[in-house]
Amino acid sequence: MMFPAGYWSRRGVLASVGALGLSACGKRNDPAKTEAKAAQKAGPATVETAVAGDWRPPADRARDVWRHPVETLKFWGLKPGQTVVEFWPGAGWYTDILAPFLADTRGKLYEAELQTDDPSEPAAAEIVEAYRRKLSEKKKLYGEVTFTAFGPTSGPVAPAGAADLVLFLRNLHNWMAGGIAEKAFKDALAALKPGGILGVEEHRGEPGRVQDVLAADGYVQQDYVIQMAKEAGFVLAGTSEINANPKDTKDHPFGVWTLPPTRLSAPRGEPAEPGFDHSKYDAIGESDRMTLKFVKPK
Repeated sequence: MMFPAGYWSRRGVLASVGALGLSACGKRNDPAKTEAKAAQKAGPATVETAVAGDWRPPADRARDVWRHPVETLKFWGLKPGQTVVEFWPGAGWYTDILAPFLADTRGKLYEAELQTDDPSEPAAAEIVEAYRRKLSEKKKLYGEVTFTAFGPTSGPVAPAGAADLVLFLRNLHNWMAGGIAEKAFKDALAALKPGGILGVEEHRGEPGRVQDVLAADGYVQQDYVIQMAKEAGFVLAGTSEINANPKDTKDHPFGVWTLPPTRLSAPRGEPAEPGFDHSKYDAIGESDRMTLKFVKPK
């Protein structure tokens, strides 16, 4: 799918169509169809059109009801032309929104991928390779994405002070398990401009419980995240209930991964249990999540 660069090109397309008035066969153009085609050709000039893009897999779009990407990205202040760093993009659920939007608005995207030089994690290289191949095969859509890395021994995720926005998207529990959560906050602070924003989306643990420092069930208490960010040098700028789910009881047999979309029926790493009844957990939906905004002090 090809997308000509430039938001304002849409106006030129519409003006040309309007001037013609009639089609070659003598029939008047349908204004609604003309508008829709012009908008599609103009590319994802807004967060809304990027989220609505037909390049996004149907399974990803079906999760919008739980992840609320338009509202979430606007809460964090995503704007045209910004420089953004996404930590551990995985298969690219959010990349399919961020990359086209930033490519079309002359922004810049850094993807701090899972560090792959650890011989104990052979699958990591396969995940990263598949992700890079996906983006490189559609450069007209995704633009020139810069790949960096984040892990125990990784260097800068972006040039110092270059980023307007850094995103931690449902990964803090993984970094806690690996002992690199503090490093994530420090690396994010270094990459951000003074006044830049760190956006965090994370599975929210039950308040009042003692926080497992390894987050073995995938849940992290909101106060614990705020404290980690403050210790790294961030200031809390806002909280939102955009991604809250009060149905989530947070006491599932296989942790947060019992819920959709993972839907575990056995401990992680073990074969699935064919007779497991998912109905109770499917009825809950995806996890209750905190949505936080931090700022790097000026």
